[in-house]
Amino acid sequence: MKRVYIETFGCQMNVSDSERIATSLSKNGYQMTSDEADADVVILNTCSVRERAEHKLYTRVGEIRHSGRKKPVVGITGCVAQLDGETLFDKIAGVDFVMGTRATGRVVNIVDAAFTQRKRLVDLNEREDEYDWTVADTHRHSPYVAFVPIIEGCNKFCTYCIVPFSRGREKSLPATEIVAQVEKLKSSGVKEVHLIGQNVNSYRPTSNEGLDGFEGKSAFTRLLRAVAATGMDRIKFTTSFPRDFRDEIVDAIEENENLCNWVHLPVQSGSDRILERMKRGHTISRYKEKIDRIKKSHRNIALTTDIIIGFPGETEQDFEDTVSLFEYCEYDSAYIFKYSPRPGTPAYEMEDDVTPADKTLRFLKLQETQKKIEQRIHQRYLKQVLNVLVEGRSVRTENGYTGHSTCHKVVNFVSDEASLGEVRNVRITEIKSNSLFGEVAR
Repeated sequence: MKRVYIETFGCQMNVSDSERIATSLSKNGYQMTSDEADADVVILNTCSVRERAEHKLYTRVGEIRHSGRKKPVVGITGCVAQLDGETLFDKIAGVDFVMGTRATGRVVNIVDAAFTQRKRLVDLNEREDEYDWTVADTHRHSPYVAFVPIIEGCNKFCTYCIVPFSRGREKSLPATEIVAQVEKLKSSGVKEVHLIGQNVNSYRPTSNEGLDGFEGKSAFTRLLRAVAATGMDRIKFTTSFPRDFRDEIVDAIEENENLCNWVHLPVQSGSDRILERMKRGHTISRYKEKIDRIKKSHRNIALTTDIIIGFPGETEQDFEDTVSLFEYCEYDSAYIFKYSPRPGTPAYEMEDDVTPADKTLRFLKLQETQKKIEQRIHQRYLKQVLNVLVEGRSVRTENGYTGHSTCHKVVNFVSDEASLGEVRNVRITEIKSNSLFGEVAR
């Protein structure tokens, strides 16, 4: 039996793709392994959002080739594979096959062929109409948390973003299929699902089947209510797009306790001028209106975001506008990135005129601003009771456990009676730099 090792870079959609690749290969006679040195096949599932991720891919293939053992079959899938295609064979020595983002359903065919055909193999074709989106219980990244894709691709074409080219146009999965997946996951013991997509708010299935009877002007809001009606313990969704984020999404969260109190709403810049250059399609004033609605909710909804520092043309004033926006929004956390040009995007043709030194200085200043905001926000949780899914044991603390709250905070706690996969109420007793610490509430 051939053994397969999969290494995944990038977003939750990539993790979900790897889970389905493993499911398909296992069904067809391959054995998955967590030991790269033991593998007959190594599949690298790649990300192309940032330049560093691509460089890491080149390094990893080199490490595999020079590991001192017989070289395994090496395949590249994911966004880099979709974008670069057969040119990867010339860029990276030792690659045996290249499989695009929508070819995962044919992974068995291409891996089989890699052992029998002495030629380079490429599949960048479209996904099958009857593609199976399910994941075997044994191949999920967690026994208790599952990713459920509801839409793939993106139609927004922000000037810096390669996703519309690597993932294609938006395609929504049928609501009946999504709900059925969630129901199956619930029956198998999963406690939390993440509805995922490049832009979940754009969810627009070709049919309303499965959404009839659920309130909401948008299909996404109706889907949230339909999934909540399954009784799944906890439901999260990511990523949202400000232009498509409606107040009624907050209404649905307020009406359904199992829709978790966390919203990830990437703004990317605090400057209207830079947002226009990015073609984000929203203004700061409109964004603040959405933030105000979220902040007014009685659910105490945690708010996170993404920010790009040093986009072409960003002045010191543009950056200060971003700092001001952070103070206004008081994000629970923020993913801050330095801009890196991606070939094939409109921004790649713009002059990358913010120096590396300025990017670093701005990055550090915004990071420090966010750190102070997080310290203030975390103090609000002191002595509060949070609902925590127990996801792992602590290696440093006796009887220590770790998990995520409904508001997506990492919570560590001590208990003599907790078990993995349980949902426990934890009273926060201490605020730490990157997590909250507490004890089971009696």
